[in-house]
Amino acid sequence: MLYDLAIIGGGPAGVAAGVYAARKQLRTLFIAKDFGGQSIVSEGIENWIGTIKISGVDFAKNLEAHLRAYAGNILDIKVDEAVVKVTSNRRPIFRQAQNPKFTRGTADSNGASGFAVKTDKGEYIAKTVLVTAGSARRKLNVKGAEALEHKGITYCASCDGPLFAGLDVAVIGGGNAGFETAAQLLAYCKSVTLIHKNDEFKADPVTVQKVLAYPSMRAIRGANILKVTGDKFVTGLVYESAQTKGPRELPVQGIFVEIGSAPATDFLGDLVSVTPYKQIVVDSKNQRTSVAGIWAAGDCTDGLYHQNNIAAGDAVKALEDIYLYLHTR
Repeated sequence: MLYDLAIIGGGPAGVAAGVYAARKQLRTLFIAKDFGGQSIVSEGIENWIGTIKISGVDFAKNLEAHLRAYAGNILDIKVDEAVVKVTSNRRPIFRQAQNPKFTRGTADSNGASGFAVKTDKGEYIAKTVLVTAGSARRKLNVKGAEALEHKGITYCASCDGPLFAGLDVAVIGGGNAGFETAAQLLAYCKSVTLIHKNDEFKADPVTVQKVLAYPSMRAIRGANILKVTGDKFVTGLVYESAQTKGPRELPVQGIFVEIGSAPATDFLGDLVSVTPYKQIVVDSKNQRTSVAGIWAAGDCTDGLYHQNNIAAGDAVKALEDIYLYLHTR
């Protein structure tokens, strides 16, 4: 089977593209380990436009239901399947006949190649590929943190911030993401303490100055977090620094971790251009990568902002461009 398009990833970007692809009658392969992306662990998503509040689990269910409602016989959905490698396939691409079946007819006028998508369960061939594989947040790897994951330790201020209204919270990380998270939390939290392992912040100086100007905001530099405290829910964290000269406990009810993320792009190898952080480099006008026939959208790209709504919009943008690419060559 030769597909028009292979979509890799089951988050909002992948599903948005899948729905559009089905409506445009592109013969599409949709591969996802699961649905929902990083938001599946959120207790309450309040910034998904059109939905006032929804849990991460229900969000994932809605994404899957929306995709399957339009799948018909044009969208081939493969769930619980992981992509391990994508390679260029140098055999000629053949256009689709008028009937539903693909036939070996006339090759594309420019003799372009397709792509082989290998998973842990099989291998598929597609004319084009859209990578929406997302990324995984780097976890807080200290004593007590694992047991309190999603019980006060969270990785998304946009999703979970309002749940901590009126409470004391901490933000871990001194980059732009950490300070942007702190700025969001200052709108409704009682206090925000940003903790950074180094003496110098990585965030833009203007951002640092603006955020630290808030009376309910403070920062601790050169701090090493030793453990997270709490039983059923976070009650605080223990840290030490050169200034404390020993462990000190910070009482907080929420901990927002912003220490980076790892894009899920290893399966591409060196097929497309990536940043030093392995984010796929894309053209923001159309989400094209450095390789003709491959697009990317969402958290796996070098886009400036990463959120559900942005990922979905960028994926739709890519899909529109993919449709033109397939029908104007």
